[in-house]
Amino acid sequence: MNRINELFSKAGNRKLLSLYFCAGCPAPDNTADTLRAMQRHGIDMVEIGIPFSDPMADGPAIQDAATKALRNGMTLAKLFGQLKAVKDEITMPVILMGYLNPILQYGIGRFCESCAECGVDGAIIPDLPFKDYMETVKPVADRHNIRIIMLITPETSDERIRFIDDHTDGFIYMVSSAATTGAQQLFDDKRLEYFRRIDDMHLHNPRMIGFGVSNRQTLESAQAYSAGAIIGSKFVSLLNDSANADEALDKLFAALRR
Repeated sequence: MNRINELFSKAGNRKLLSLYFCAGCPAPDNTADTLRAMQRHGIDMVEIGIPFSDPMADGPAIQDAATKALRNGMTLAKLFGQLKAVKDEITMPVILMGYLNPILQYGIGRFCESCAECGVDGAIIPDLPFKDYMETVKPVADRHNIRIIMLITPETSDERIRFIDDHTDGFIYMVSSAATTGAQQLFDDKRLEYFRRIDDMHLHNPRMIGFGVSNRQTLESAQAYSAGAIIGSKFVSLLNDSANADEALDKLFAALRR
């Protein structure tokens, strides 16, 4: 079984926490240490960002991290090398999150093959058209047991959400708003209504809510209407400002208690 599916099947009613960081930031060789620290702290799942020069869905914190990573010389090939070196140590599901251009440059078939070889369980490609996913990417990903995770937003129609739910496996990434990534203090009534609406659809796939989760209030709101929450910008900022990943994680958990 793919580790993403295994995680959700074993979680039961326990709410999950997934963290995002950008490969190559703040240092070009911090991937392994960050993954080990996350595992020590009990993080359920990790999303590793593939740095890109034009991350259109990302806010300032992740844009800055991607820029630093590219200046540090991080590439997709180097990331796969780092992941392969710790493949046998990391037991939590690992997902790569990145834009289509670098993956196309690397090659879809080669990308999925490298994911399988390096212990990567899934990929999130925000700008992948669903038609291309169905016709080109999904058949290759399925052969290598890689889950392609799709995103939905408050503007996604119920019909399209059902279609995504019927043709994907793993989980659905619920973007809290149509804005870019970034920490927020709370989710307003409009966003909570969106969470409730999707929850009432009783989809086959579990859902994780991301974009804006940064404190106890936003974490609890996200977890109330989904299988768990994804934290990106908040952790990226803490990782950039801390001495190491363990310190960043301690600061994150302190912020989530407030």
